[in-house]
Amino acid sequence: QVQLVESGGGLVQTGGSLRLSCAASGRTLSSLHTGWFRQAPGKEREFVAVINWSGGRTYYSDSVKGRFTVSRDNAKNTVYLQMNSLKPEDTAVYYCAATGGGLLSIEARNYDWWGQGTQVTVSS
Repeated sequence: QVQLVESGGGLVQTGGSLRLSCAASGRTLSSLHTGWFRQAPGKEREFVAVINWSGGRTYYSDSVKGRFTVSRDNAKNTVYLQMNSLKPEDTAVYYCAATGGGLLSIEARNYDWWGQGTQVTVSS
């Protein structure tokens, strides 16, 4: 079992930056692929980014590519999402999720463990 806790959300102006953290307990993240998803009010949960267990492979949605960076520190059992050049449309609850599956996935249904989410609000 893995418990995931996100932190680092908040209110920021357009063009600003935030760094989200996803801390794991109960099991090491170093054997798990970890993804970030977000859900805005009235919208479905959407994929943002994923990083493989070693940190050697990453994949981003087109909407955040070039602005967001996912990374991990396995010694700290933590995955990060650095978000730069934030836009109002990035406003959402951001979730981290982990999977023991062998493939990197952009599908929420393929993830086994989820955090409770952290709110990111970008003001215009």
